[in-house]
Amino acid sequence: MELKVLMNHIYELHKGVRHMVLFTCNKKYSEQAIQRLESQGIPYLLQPAGQQNLNVYFGRRECLEAIRLIVTRPLNQLTPEEDFILGTMLGYDLCAQCERYCKRKGQCEGKCQGKCEDCINRN
Repeated sequence: MELKVLMNHIYELHKGVRHMVLFTCNKKYSEQAIQRLESQGIPYLLQPAGQQNLNVYFGRRECLEAIRLIVTRPLNQLTPEEDFILGTMLGYDLCAQCERYCKRKGQCEGKCQGKCEDCINRN
């Protein structure tokens, strides 16, 4: 199943739906994932994700260079700003990223509920 998800991500990358992907897999699949990316000439970056998993970032080279500078420690240790940049680069919903950022900064106080206007128009 994990490799089917990888193949879908690669398809979306080739179609231009995404410029960068974060694929998390069990380390036992890492060799196959890396082999697939290399066979298609797709640049990638690896990061351990706990004992059993591996984060595989892949996509446009310029995106990966930015990731190399931003993601220098485990994802749960990123600052709210780094987390926001990463989520935005990965193409996650912008309003959801804004809400997540406000919550991590302690500014939302439960008002957002997925609506950017609530964060922007808040007194």
